Formats: sequence, C-alpha cells, structure tokens
Amino acid sequence: MIITRLKAFGAFWYDFVVGDDWRVALGVVVALTATWGLAHNGHPGVWWLLPVAVAVLLPLSIARAARKGPPRPKAGEPPPM
Repeated sequence: MIITRLKAFGAFWYDFVVGDDWRVALGVVVALTATWGLAHNGHPGVWWLLPVAVAVLLPLSIARAARKGPPRPKAGEPPPM
C-alpha cells in the first residue's frame, strides 16, 4: 500500500515537472544550476539568465509541439470536441 502511494506520488511529480517536453525540464534545470553556480562564485548579477532561458525554451517548445500536431485519441476513446 505504501509502495503504491509512493509510486503514484513519484509519477505525479515526474509528470508535473517533466510534462510533455523533457527538453524544457532539462533546460530549466541547466539554467537554475548555471545561475546558482555563477551567483555562488561571486557573480551576483546573473538574475537575467533565467528569463533568457525561458525566452529561448518557450518558443522552441511551442514550435516542437506545433510540428507534432494535436494528440490522437487512444483506441476506444471518443475524439475530442
């Protein structure tokens, strides 16, 4: 019972953080790590790195999703309205 709940908890957080595009999640982790590393090593003015990362990652993610098209319904499910 506890293992089932732990698996469900982990699956929720994986889906919440990674979502549809693992590349965005990786980009955010890289940007956060770079910002922390630079700020920790005496570069206090690196706040701009995160907005730049979002400005780069968001259009790339949208373009990738637009190329894939809308999701297809699974077998037996009615088509979306």
